[in-house]
Amino acid sequence: MKPLSERREMIKPEKELSIVRQCALAGIHRSGLYYKPVAESEENLHIMRLMDEQYFKTPFYGIRHMKHWLEDKGIFINHKRVKRLMALMGWQTIYHKRNTSKPNKQNPVYPYLLKGLEIKRSNQVWAIDITYVAMRRGFMYLCAVIDVHTRFVVNWSLSNLMSSQWCRQVVEEAICNHGQPEIINSDQGSQFTAYEYISLLSERENPIKISMDGKGRAIDNIFIERLWKSVKYECIYLHGFEDGVQLYNGLNEYFSFYNYERNHQSLGYKKPASFYLKAA
Repeated sequence: MKPLSERREMIKPEKELSIVRQCALAGIHRSGLYYKPVAESEENLHIMRLMDEQYFKTPFYGIRHMKHWLEDKGIFINHKRVKRLMALMGWQTIYHKRNTSKPNKQNPVYPYLLKGLEIKRSNQVWAIDITYVAMRRGFMYLCAVIDVHTRFVVNWSLSNLMSSQWCRQVVEEAICNHGQPEIINSDQGSQFTAYEYISLLSERENPIKISMDGKGRAIDNIFIERLWKSVKYECIYLHGFEDGVQLYNGLNEYFSFYNYERNHQSLGYKKPASFYLKAA
């Protein structure tokens, strides 16, 4: 197979085949066309890298706690800057107290459907989420969809924007390749409450049930939170990718390893593919 850089040159918007079809033939995601990272100062990238790793230890930290944590490390920045960087990272604080904020009525929030549900087969429940990914020269966002029963990653994608259209495309590709699930669970982020995303699930001939985490309850989507921890500690933090192309190549290799080679404790030290593909 040709190198990724050469395959990307093959994709031309003016060609007769659609961009989706061209990407499929070239063996890359549509997001593989857009490797321009979000630019930030070296200092901010360093701070965000520290905060990203800390999230897995203290996801309940808000702006004030994070500011004091940074000060303990000798980094003195104001609340506004901490808030901006946390927003860029998509940091969702797990609240200790009841959250009383009201959702935007234009973007309805759906109930959490997984509590007490026995998940016992492939394509019964998928989980989708977005996470921040640091690079040496900027950062990007990673979206992934995982089959909850088998832990098989049915699709993933990179982007420099967290848009509902992007999330919709990720799910569309997953359904095209693996069939549709009965339920998709997400958080209450604006990407997942927007009509552009919701309509893909609710307006199908056989509608997909929509489940959403409770506000400030990342534990509701624990399956994909565990995926993010594995991706970052076993891939991102180890390599320090220079740019989007390196990041894409590294993640492409890692997700192949995760699905087809990595033994999972929750699966009795079996591989996700051995369960998911067998049932497909």
